[in-house]
Amino acid sequence: MSESTNADLSRLDWAKGDGLLPAIVQHWQSGEVLMLGYMNVEALAETQRSEQVTFFSRSKQRLWTKGESSGHVLRLKSIRIDCDADTLLLQAEPLGPTCHNGTSSCFGSSAEVRPPLGFLAELDALVADRHAERPAGSYTTALFEGGIRRMAQKVGEEGVETALAAVAQDDAELLGEAADLIFHLTVALRARGLSLGDVAGVLAGRHAGRGKR
Repeated sequence: MSESTNADLSRLDWAKGDGLLPAIVQHWQSGEVLMLGYMNVEALAETQRSEQVTFFSRSKQRLWTKGESSGHVLRLKSIRIDCDADTLLLQAEPLGPTCHNGTSSCFGSSAEVRPPLGFLAELDALVADRHAERPAGSYTTALFEGGIRRMAQKVGEEGVETALAAVAQDDAELLGEAADLIFHLTVALRARGLSLGDVAGVLAGRHAGRGKR
């Protein structure tokens, strides 16, 4: 589990909620809000121990690990607390749909609740799965099996087409070519063991450095 920057859990105000605190679960990559549950001291301790999100079920009156029946557990990535120390924010990796209705979030489908840029994280994860599993008939599989030179060639082609669209075509064409470029770049990065998250980290580092120059 990655460490949170403000998870001084000793500050938590358990008394305010009669021993229960609301716990919001967020997808650790896309930012999608997955669900809301409640934790007591024991549920929080079990979540930290097992690194699987565990709540206190108010209906069952016992600890309840998300996915204990379905297998769709939430792997803990980090824990944060709010400014009043009476609410938890957990970032987690969902293994399967979070909601019992089969959607990724208890608040609706990904398309309804995912932040606009959150799909890039979903794309990154899908490309990673294709790289690991290599399903037959997949275009992404064909790219990986074609080798890094072929992938680099596609990135170059799509880059040129995007540039041409920027100066000579309408917005729809530009967006389509940009989407092709991002997809093929994601594949090339994955072939080198890298991800869009790594690129975002470089951009964030550059942005943070601007204030130091």
